[in-house]
Amino acid sequence: MSSTTAIKGFSTESGSRRADRVRLLAQPIAVVVIVGAVLVWAFTRDNDEIEAQSIQASVLLQKTWEHVLITLVVAAIVMLVAVPLGMMLTRSWAKPVAPVFIAIANIGQAAPALGVIVLFFLWTEWEGLWCAALPIAFYSLLPVLRNTITGIQQVDPALVDAGRGIGMSGSAVLLRIEVPLAIPLILAGLRTSLVLAVGTATLAFFVNGGGLGELVDTGYKLNRVPVLVVGAVLAVGLALLIDWLGALLEEYLGPKGLS
Repeated sequence: MSSTTAIKGFSTESGSRRADRVRLLAQPIAVVVIVGAVLVWAFTRDNDEIEAQSIQASVLLQKTWEHVLITLVVAAIVMLVAVPLGMMLTRSWAKPVAPVFIAIANIGQAAPALGVIVLFFLWTEWEGLWCAALPIAFYSLLPVLRNTITGIQQVDPALVDAGRGIGMSGSAVLLRIEVPLAIPLILAGLRTSLVLAVGTATLAFFVNGGGLGELVDTGYKLNRVPVLVVGAVLAVGLALLIDWLGALLEEYLGPKGLS
């Protein structure tokens, strides 16, 4: 009976691993095919003057790069803030204030993204990349913060005791045992944050932050469906590619032998 259960468990795990690998291969191919088909349709149709101004390679590349840049800046801010903060909040001396920081991060994600961006703009009177990236980072902070705390807290206490038993300091145990073992959960949180950031970055045009949201807004306001479709499909394709890259990071950067 136990051998049958083990075989079934092995089969299920192997099937899951195969499905993950198939998805890792199929997802970027699907994105390239769908985005490519939409771009071919947009460039080969008879566009009017307004549509032609937006549907040209230089404009699409510029808006896509602006979108990617916002996402990269948000990812850097989130990692530089959430991971050290999460590490700190797992220490015994900081645990009493951990609920306060988690509540603040929850507020950031629960609030409407557009409201957070506009309020930050009204407060700072900034415009451009940083006016979009900072509130979007606040909006995307929670998954990495929560997963960092959860990942460290789930480390086997016996491993922590073993590290201390061989003379390692508290910081050494944290950096050499707890954080490496928490990396899979941290990467999963980063993946979620990046997808949130890509989607929310479409709102950056409200504060002159650029991005693919400008194409979506132009197509909607001027009733130009091709411009709207191209902007939306590029944004969706970019989100799927970011999700795929996050899956690659989880697959290849996590500690080996834990799955």
